[in-house]
Amino acid sequence: MKRVMIIGCCGAGKSTFARKLKSLINLEVIHLDQFYWNPNWVETEKPEWEMNVKELADKEEWIIDGNYEGTMDLRIVRADTIIYLDRSTLLCLWRVLLRTVKNFGQVRLDMPEGCKERFSLSFLHYVATYNLLRRNQLLDRIEIQSKTKKIYHLTSSESIKKFFNNLSE
Repeated sequence: MKRVMIIGCCGAGKSTFARKLKSLINLEVIHLDQFYWNPNWVETEKPEWEMNVKELADKEEWIIDGNYEGTMDLRIVRADTIIYLDRSTLLCLWRVLLRTVKNFGQVRLDMPEGCKERFSLSFLHYVATYNLLRRNQLLDRIEIQSKTKKIYHLTSSESIKKFFNNLSE
């Protein structure tokens, strides 16, 4: 594993997983949110965003966490490993709500300066509909890569523990 993509619904545990993976394989962790968002939750313009993602993906080694479907192909082409954290909608919603309450008004470790945690109904709607609207398309997209890349489709806490235990051996 030299270039690892971690994808999945918000609240699935991508950032936590990335930090744990870093502790085992010692690769740079890149949280895409830190590069997409500008202070006060201002989005990066599309051309600049695509250039930034291409530069990040062109590095020799990395763990990149985040979805950003519009630039996923830039990462897929470079990744040797794709990890899909496929967790239930209820779990993801619960984690997002807990994260919001716990960090409200503060900047999380995986976010850029100036993006304080906030409550957003539109974000909760995105999380609530993610599996329904995006899951199957995402599974199809990564399944196509299974001949040339290592794919891990992790659906439970047990499968995640097993992944890390196997990596530690």
